[in-house]
Amino acid sequence: MLISIITTVRNEARNIAALLDSLVVQGPPFEILVIDSASEDATRDIVRRYEQKYDFVHLYVFGGTRGAGRNFGIKKSKGEAVAFVDGDAIANPFWLKELREGLQRDDIVAGRTIQIGYRPFEELERVELFVHGTDVTYPSSNLAYRKSVLDEIGGFDEWFVTAEDIDLNIRAVRAGHTIGFRADAIVYHRTRDSMFDFLRQALWNGAGRKQLTLKHGVLWSRYRPGRMLRQKTTFWSLLRLSAALLGYVGYKFFGEPLPGSARNPYAT
Repeated sequence: MLISIITTVRNEARNIAALLDSLVVQGPPFEILVIDSASEDATRDIVRRYEQKYDFVHLYVFGGTRGAGRNFGIKKSKGEAVAFVDGDAIANPFWLKELREGLQRDDIVAGRTIQIGYRPFEELERVELFVHGTDVTYPSSNLAYRKSVLDEIGGFDEWFVTAEDIDLNIRAVRAGHTIGFRADAIVYHRTRDSMFDFLRQALWNGAGRKQLTLKHGVLWSRYRPGRMLRQKTTFWSLLRLSAALLGYVGYKFFGEPLPGSARNPYAT
């Protein structure tokens, strides 16, 4: 099965070479599509060097939200399935092999994402959301879809500032598809490297959760409070929750996390 690996990036000059080094050694057949959105650093120059060296690496320049960039990548892709990964991640050498095996059984496969960086941020867990008994919060930093499913449900909703992957998973599950999980399909994902970036990301994630409720109705009943309470509560988890709630409320009243907020830096 040919798999198209899609990554949307903006100003990832610091990280993109490490990602591409981890991708070019994956098990064939595959292609790599890098969708760059107005990078102001050397990101495109670095990717072009890989493009010249490997005929399966392709660079495209396309702006918009992450959802818009990924939809563009899907249209350009030639694979029977697509695998999404973030520009600041590093894939295990057997990542694609595991996803490919998972796709023989399920139309959607999520891998295991391990956070690396500042230790308190590494230990934070996802705030899970369940639809039809399935966790739909598997992030698109490590997620594979058969293209037939993406065609069926219409791809990513480009309206989302973030949480576009959760929305995609919700629609797929409601359409009757299952999400398989492969613990050995491992991606190492860098945590934010400053408190400012950490809080800014939490604000925008909260805004994305509000967008989910605007589109799908009230979702509070889909969370599992008992499971959330069993998670390790730390200063950082409470701070993240507070910032996310601020982003949630801010988007509800202002259409953005806070009045006058700048463009979401996590949407390419």
